[in-house]
Amino acid sequence: MGYRILHRRWRVRKPMYWLMVAELAGLVPSLVLFGIEQPNLFRTEFWGIGFNLGLNSNPMMILYAYANHRPLPKIPFVWSSALTEFNVAISVISLFVLLTKMIGFIMKVYYPIVGLFFSTVMTALYATSVYGQAGPDYADPRYPSPVAWYIRYSCDIAKPFGGSSYTHCLMAKGTFAVTIYMLFLYLCNLGLAIWAMLPNKELDHDVDSDDEERGPISVPGSTSDKQWEMTTPSGSTVPFTPRTQAFHTLDRQLPLRQAPRFA
Repeated sequence: MGYRILHRRWRVRKPMYWLMVAELAGLVPSLVLFGIEQPNLFRTEFWGIGFNLGLNSNPMMILYAYANHRPLPKIPFVWSSALTEFNVAISVISLFVLLTKMIGFIMKVYYPIVGLFFSTVMTALYATSVYGQAGPDYADPRYPSPVAWYIRYSCDIAKPFGGSSYTHCLMAKGTFAVTIYMLFLYLCNLGLAIWAMLPNKELDHDVDSDDEERGPISVPGSTSDKQWEMTTPSGSTVPFTPRTQAFHTLDRQLPLRQAPRFA
């Protein structure tokens, strides 16, 4: 008896199954949207639109630094290619985690400690993605931007720059919404894993879940065996045990050794 870290049982299992279905429903659009955005569908375009509207820094600042022989400025994470590659990577990792979770549940090896690890990592990754997509841009002190304009404002302000800009803005908003959705699901998984890891008298015992499904193991010489041995067949008044049949067999006299009987 005592607190077990590894071989613990989940307090609830049905919500885990529903969460896996919800993850699959969010994973498909995230894979598609992040894949379409790669490598640079609208990142630089949005950067330039924001500068023309006075909402963020100038994307030409790198060329200005090269022309004036100045140190290269730090590109805001929201406009960097690292964010695009990062989003594609976490969508692929999410697929791997979901497959691992499904196989682990089928094999009964996806313990709460494993779920705690995966949920913590995926929550951190998607929180970083949310921060990056709506991240700040303080590269130009004249145009500070605490939140990216395509998240903060309506996509109508992008219509003067062409129909594709408006469509890309809607796509970016949809991608941001899917990312928040996935972050919420992993937070739910993290909460269930933490709840299962909390000390609990019903979970902190040495009986495995497989043993519980099979029932108690019968030990030779135990009370259950003795009770079974003393059971009697229906219609018999003499206790019948497996040993009784053996004794009757040994005690049986052979036909040649039987005493002759006279009528």
